[in-house]
Amino acid sequence: MPTDRRLLRTISPVDGSTIAEVPLADERRIAAVLAAARGSQRAWSRRPIEERVAFCTRAVDAFVAKGPEIASEITWQMGRPVSQTPGEIAGFEERARHMIEIAPAALADHDAGPAEGFRRFIRRDPLGVVLVMAPWNYPYLTAVNSVVPALLAGNAVILKHSGQTPLAAERFAEAFRSAGLPRGIFQIVHCGHEDSARMISGREVDFVAFTGSVAGGHAVVEAAATRFISTGLELGGKDPAYVRADAPLDFSVESLVDGAFFNSGQSCCGIERIYVQQEIFDDFVEAFAAQVRGYRLGDPTQPETTLGPCVRTAAADFVRDQIAEAKAMGARALIDPAQFAADAAGTPYLAPQVLIDVSHGMRVMHEESFGPVVGIMAVSGDDEAVTRMNDSDFGLTASIWTADAEAALKLGEQVETGTWFMNRCDYLDPALAWTGVKDSGRGCTLSPLGFEALTRPKSYHLRLAGG
Repeated sequence: MPTDRRLLRTISPVDGSTIAEVPLADERRIAAVLAAARGSQRAWSRRPIEERVAFCTRAVDAFVAKGPEIASEITWQMGRPVSQTPGEIAGFEERARHMIEIAPAALADHDAGPAEGFRRFIRRDPLGVVLVMAPWNYPYLTAVNSVVPALLAGNAVILKHSGQTPLAAERFAEAFRSAGLPRGIFQIVHCGHEDSARMISGREVDFVAFTGSVAGGHAVVEAAATRFISTGLELGGKDPAYVRADAPLDFSVESLVDGAFFNSGQSCCGIERIYVQQEIFDDFVEAFAAQVRGYRLGDPTQPETTLGPCVRTAAADFVRDQIAEAKAMGARALIDPAQFAADAAGTPYLAPQVLIDVSHGMRVMHEESFGPVVGIMAVSGDDEAVTRMNDSDFGLTASIWTADAEAALKLGEQVETGTWFMNRCDYLDPALAWTGVKDSGRGCTLSPLGFEALTRPKSYHLRLAGG
């Protein structure tokens, strides 16, 4: 993001205009934020869980009430079509309300069982101050996974959002102010990488929840290396799908096209490579490419647009380079960019692309694209599909498309991934643990397990009178 010493300026991918200017925090401001969080957290943690639930519920209510305005801001900040951004508000609400609902049970004392003369239980204590570092691609869905559970668990939270979506941080702050949250419990800070690293390496932050690139994850771990604090890292993926010969073809095509190209492919759990059993490969590819050609690339503020720009020109150029390299190595492109009038070199507007005759020697099949492109390969059957799916540095989600649930379960045990889908993709169920393996990161959010990283266990071993 272009910055000076006072302001962070956010450039919209829609038309190149400046759509936000927010003050950058200096060292004094950051120190004050950290001190306020530390100073207020203990009293917050002593409030009954019912009170923390009530505060968070009021914040969610306030946020959802501003949904249409917030959805429009998402479009202008990162380019997703306005017809689709309301879905992020709904997803935010679903996840937040689920975690609120399960918090009392998830955070309740764990009884260790009867022992004559003793009372024994385990209590989950908050860590203290949680720093949440959120990305631009789903600015609310990524942040809510940690922000709301951390607060429910009794932590103070500092949110540092991407410079591309600073208004998302402001909307979080507005919602918690509306809820009457005590001062210092939830705060935002706009700052650069060096200031973020100093916060992590200092003494005030007790946990870092980071969503972003692998390089960013390494930077977070490096900053935390001199301290005994934990980090939660959600670092993206190269998520595969396997379509078996018995798959419901039309449904699989429709779902996988959406999974690959929704949000212009800018999703950590979006579909980036597809393996299709040889018997149905030609039929699948023909139907898949036909549906992709139906997208309308253009101004995302217009309701008829179904595919918006990439977040910035550099991101689009990265994908263009992957496609060009793959074609030079023998891949065949099935989509003619000329059919998409908005596609133009030197802009973030990039036509969707489907590649066949691909191999794992091509970057487009092993390097995260984070854009509107997918490679499709034929495979002989289950064994080859599993081998291909596991041939990746990433392991966030993977999906199988089949009518055979038993086969899906058997193959799921062999695939290295955090979430295994059957006949579904690109979705987070808040009742399930959101986690990854390999370079997709470490740690867990959502579900009852999502509270574990945000708390520490404390054992109580009480000898009763006469025991």
